[in-house]
Amino acid sequence: MKADAKADAAAPAPDSKKKLMIALTAGVLVLGAGAGAGWYFSHSGETATKKEHKTGQVLPPEYLPVDPFTVNLQPENGEQYLQLQFTLQVDGPTQVELIKANMAKVRNRVLLLLSAKRASEINTVEGKQQLASEILSAVKEPFTAKGDPQEVTDVLFTSFIIQ
Repeated sequence: MKADAKADAAAPAPDSKKKLMIALTAGVLVLGAGAGAGWYFSHSGETATKKEHKTGQVLPPEYLPVDPFTVNLQPENGEQYLQLQFTLQVDGPTQVELIKANMAKVRNRVLLLLSAKRASEINTVEGKQQLASEILSAVKEPFTAKGDPQEVTDVLFTSFIIQ
């Protein structure tokens, strides 16, 4: 019977080594998964959006309404003014937040552009299209020196009144 006692004492040793290896392997996997998840979430912000955009996946446009403008136009036949409201079509929520944060600059640029116009320049369809193009160019200008231009794709008029 003494031989059986020694066999019983020797038997748990391989099981405990096996359990230790399994526990160590599980620990390494959990730490690896945690590190991988941390890396993914710390690098998935704006770069993920850019990667999706570059891979050809079409992201839906964002629309940013701009408060109405009322400006005096350059005189032709007496005093005339323009009341204008438009919406900007931009590429994603990041651009929406950037433009909102710099809305004072956007409004200043557009106000200066509008106040230099004559009613005869903007009362035709072609004139309105040209004005939309000029507003688009003004809004796309970088907000900081050597900065990137804003990703604005269209200017959509929602109200256009000349009196």
